[in-house]
Amino acid sequence: MGTSSTAWESPGDVTGERRHLTDLAYRLLGSVAEAEDAVQETYARWYALPPGRQDAVVNPAAWLTTVATRVCLDQLGSARARRERYVGEWIPEPLPDRTEWIGGRTADSPSDPADRITLDESVNMAFLVVLEAMTPAERVAFVLHDVFRYSFADIATMAGRTPAACRQLATSARRRLRAARTAPSPTPGQAALIRDFKEAWEAKDIDALVALLAPDATLVADGGGLVGAVLRPVEGAARIAEYLLFIATKAPALTLLQRTVNGTPGLVAQNGGRTVTVAAFDLSDDRVTRIWAVRNPEKLGAWQTRGHDGA
Repeated sequence: MGTSSTAWESPGDVTGERRHLTDLAYRLLGSVAEAEDAVQETYARWYALPPGRQDAVVNPAAWLTTVATRVCLDQLGSARARRERYVGEWIPEPLPDRTEWIGGRTADSPSDPADRITLDESVNMAFLVVLEAMTPAERVAFVLHDVFRYSFADIATMAGRTPAACRQLATSARRRLRAARTAPSPTPGQAALIRDFKEAWEAKDIDALVALLAPDATLVADGGGLVGAVLRPVEGAARIAEYLLFIATKAPALTLLQRTVNGTPGLVAQNGGRTVTVAAFDLSDDRVTRIWAVRNPEKLGAWQTRGHDGA
C-alpha cells in the first residue's frame, strides 16, 4: 500500500491537512459523507481551542490526525449499529476517477470528493469490503500502519492503546485480508474483460455472461431500502446472468458506461441521464468473481450529471 501520509514530525498549515484527513477518514469509514463529517468535526475542535492552547500544540498535523482518528473510531462504533439495521447489504460508497468525473455530490459542494481522496489500491472496492469486516480497532491500526505508514508508537498515541496492542491488531487485520484473497490492484486485462461483460449484457447474451463469470461468482446489491435491489447476495454464474438479463429486460432504457470505480474498471448504468447503479468488480483467472452494485441514491450523488442530485 502506498498512500502517502503527512509526516508525524513535520508541522504545517492546518488547512493543508484536509486532503490527508479526508483520505484517512474515507478509508476508515467507507463513506464520503461520513468522512467529510469526521473531518469537519476535527477542524471544529481545532478552531474551538483557545489561541494559547493552539500555540502550545507542537505539531498541528499530528494533533489533527489524532483527533480525526478518534472521531472515526467513535463513528465506526455507531456505524456498525446503524448497518445492522440497514435494509439489505451495505456496500461502501463508490468513487469515480477525477478524469471521468460526472458531477458534484450536492449543489452546494464547492469541490468534488475525487479532488480530495487519493485513488489507489487501498480504495479498491474489494479491499474496502474486507475492511468493513474488521473490528473498528483492527481497521484503524491496519489503515494507519499499512496504508498511511505510521509507526505503531504513533498509532498507539492516536488510538489510545499500547504499541504492542496496535501491532497485534494490524496482524489480525492482515490475516483477514489474506483469507479474503483480495487482489490489491487491477489485473492487466480487467478493462477488456469488463468491456466484454458490458457488451454481453447489452446483447442479452446469457451464454457469454456465464462464460465471463466464475462458477461461484457472487453479486451483492445495495439499495438501502430506497430503491429496488436484491436483499441477499445472488450466487453462481447462471443465477447472476439470469438476474442481469431480467434487469436488462425490465429496464430497456438503461445505458451502460464503462467507468473507473474506486480505481478499477467498472460499469455505470444510467436511465435518462441519471445514474441509477454503479458496479464494481473483482476478478480472478480472467473471470468475474464478485460484483458490487450500488443502487442506493444517497451513495450516487458523485455520479450524477449536473441537474441531477441523486435525491
